[in-house]
Amino acid sequence: MLGTVLLVILILLLIGAVPAWPYSASWGYGPSGLLGVVVVILLILLLMGRI
Repeated sequence: MLGTVLLVILILLLIGAVPAWPYSASWGYGPSGLLGVVVVILLILLLMGRI
């Protein structure tokens, strides 16, 4: 159950990190960098068996 919720949140973050909208064009690498940190944390938790 928790894995499904995390997967949905991760997909929403991926969609939100795409700089396709005019207001997000000046954000730079911020959203994708933050998303990368979240993915690394989730992978570490997955490999440790916490998820």
